[in-house]
Amino acid sequence: MNKVEQITVDADEADQRLDRWFKRRFPALGHGRLEKLLRTGQVRVDGARAKANQHLSAGQVIRVPPLPIAAKGDERKPSSKAKISERDAAFMRDLVLYKDDDLIALNKPSGLAVQGGSKTTRHVDGMLDALQFDAKERPRLVHRLDRDTSGVLIVARTARAAARLARQFQSGEIKKTYWALVHGKPQYARGTIDAALIKAGAPGREKMKWDDKEGRDAVTDYITVDHAADRVSWLALMPRTGRTHQLRAHCALMDTPIVGDAKYGGAKREESGELAGSGDRLCLHARRIEIPQPGKKPLVIEAPPASHIKALFATLGFNERDAINL
Repeated sequence: MNKVEQITVDADEADQRLDRWFKRRFPALGHGRLEKLLRTGQVRVDGARAKANQHLSAGQVIRVPPLPIAAKGDERKPSSKAKISERDAAFMRDLVLYKDDDLIALNKPSGLAVQGGSKTTRHVDGMLDALQFDAKERPRLVHRLDRDTSGVLIVARTARAAARLARQFQSGEIKKTYWALVHGKPQYARGTIDAALIKAGAPGREKMKWDDKEGRDAVTDYITVDHAADRVSWLALMPRTGRTHQLRAHCALMDTPIVGDAKYGGAKREESGELAGSGDRLCLHARRIEIPQPGKKPLVIEAPPASHIKALFATLGFNERDAINL
């Protein structure tokens, strides 16, 4: 990176320390070098000097200075910005559902990560330069979807829009509706799942588990749109909170795990033959998002279901029009 960047903290990054935010965003930046940047005031949060242990809030803007080549003796080497291929640029532009001066809405495919990691080199964040178009600023993420979840993903086109959208996501002003195909049938046709969640398990195998004492509040409203006998149901899920794996964990708690969800029990039922031919792809789709706009009607964006979900709809006799009035 050879220029100053202003990066907005998104809702999923809230409550973490500044040094851990840097470690996640810039894994090649050593701790010693980060401390020097902080001491000299080159890293700032909302324009003010910051400390490594400072906890972040959604919507805050972090000034990230040009990151120099690592000096001899540093444990890590700096990351380099990969050039986007024409193929990837065209791919990203084909995902665009909606665009205005403030934001771009994408229909993220299942299997594409939103951000990079130790084993992930191709992801949405790394290809956002393809969506800058005529804007002065590079688009930036304001929320996330799991790698295997498809559907509406919002990116902001300016720092101001990113701060506003991040606050709206965190406060719950932005309404989200997901579609899920689940094994079995909920006991009640509609209801609310209010079950606090906490991460548990060995590193690399963590799962979200119900824990009302130590967990963070997690609330999901749901409606059963249709069902095929008692084998498979189509649910509309409306999360009020945004915890990691919230919808997947909550569906599993109802004993209706999402089809294709190996982590939360969905795949085991497929192996047993309960849903032959379903494959191993997660059947969770971010169908709709509703964003309040001052002085205007809410902006409503919908994404058509991924191909593997459409195929199962056809097999099970589900009709998308049945969800129009939800």
